[in-house]
Amino acid sequence: MEEIKVELGERGYKILVGSGNLKNIGKALRDYDLGKKATIITNPIVGDLYQDVVKDSLRKEGFEVAIARVPDGEEYKSLEWAAKLYDELLEHRRDRYSFILALGGGVIGDLAGFVASTYMRGIPFVQVPTSLLAQVDAAIGGKVAVNHPLGKNLIGSFYQPRLVYTDLAVLKTLAHRELIAALAEIIKYGIIKDKEFFGYLEGRLDRIRALDLDVLKRVVTTCSRIKAELVSLDEREEKGIRSIINYGHTIGHALEVLTEYRVYRHGEAISIGMVAAARIAQRMGILDEESRERQVRLLERAGLPIRVKDIASSKIMGALTRDKKVKEEKTRFILATEIGKVEMRDDVPPEIIEEVLKEIT
Repeated sequence: MEEIKVELGERGYKILVGSGNLKNIGKALRDYDLGKKATIITNPIVGDLYQDVVKDSLRKEGFEVAIARVPDGEEYKSLEWAAKLYDELLEHRRDRYSFILALGGGVIGDLAGFVASTYMRGIPFVQVPTSLLAQVDAAIGGKVAVNHPLGKNLIGSFYQPRLVYTDLAVLKTLAHRELIAALAEIIKYGIIKDKEFFGYLEGRLDRIRALDLDVLKRVVTTCSRIKAELVSLDEREEKGIRSIINYGHTIGHALEVLTEYRVYRHGEAISIGMVAAARIAQRMGILDEESRERQVRLLERAGLPIRVKDIASSKIMGALTRDKKVKEEKTRFILATEIGKVEMRDDVPPEIIEEVLKEIT
C-alpha cells in the first residue's frame, strides 16, 4: 500500500492507499492504541455494501463491533443526528477506551469525526473513505463539523483521525454523479498547487471517469500528498497556508446553504465557485484569460456545472456574509494568479463579485 504521512507530531498519522485492502483493515488496526470497542458509523447505501466486510475483519482481530447508521444526505450532517449517535454510543456502552470508524463519504466522515471529538471529551476515530471526494480531500486534515441552517460546517472543531485507510476498489460501486462531483476537488488541487498535475488531468480525464485504477492511484496519492503537506504546515488555518484548499468554496458553500444541500453535490457547488473565482481573478487583473479558460474548460469536460440555476445573484451575495471565511465583514476569496498558484484576498470589490455572480446566474 502507498503510505503518506501527515506530519503533526503526536497528532500525526498515516494515509494508506491501496486496492482490495478493505478486508484487511482489522489487521491494520491491531497496532494502534484504539481500544477494543469499535463503532462503525455509516449510511444505508455504503453499509449494505461494505459494513460486513469491515465488521468481520475487525472481529477476527478481537474487536467488539457495533454499527450505527445515518440516512444518506448532507442534510443529516446535523446536531440532531450527532445527538442520536451519542445515544447509540451510550446504549452500546462505549467509553473513553472505545473508537469510531467512519465508513462512508464526506458527510459520514465529518459527522462521525465531530461525534468522536466531543463524546467523552474525545475518543479516537479512523477514516475509511468510500467516495472519491472523501479519499482525495474530506477524510484528510481533521476538519470535523456539522451544518447549521445558516451555514455549512459552522459547528465543528479540528480533530485528527488516527488513520486514513483508503481502498480504491470501493469506487467501482460509487454512483456516477458522485464520481463526477469529486473531479472538482481533484481539479482544484492542480489549480492551487501543482501545474504539472493539472496538465496530467487534462490528458487523462476519460481514464479517471472510466475508473482506471492505475490513474486513480496517482490521482488519490497526489491529492493526498498536497493536502497532507498543507495540513502539516498549518493545521488550524492560522497561517493562511492551509486556506488555499478553500479555492472555490466561498461561493460554493453559499450555493449549498441557499439550496439547503438538496440541489448540488458538494463538488458541483465548488465547480461553480471555482468558475466564479477565476472570473473574479481575471477581472482584478491577476489571472490571464487563457488560464481562466483552461480551468473552465476542464471543469466542463469533466461534466461539472459552471453556471447557477434558479438562484438570484442578490441571494448569493447575502449568503456570502455568513460564511466562516468572512473576517471583519470582508469576504475572503482564494484566487488563482496562474495554474498551480493561488493567493488569499480580502480586497475583492463588491461590485466585481456582483458582476461575476450576474454572469454565472
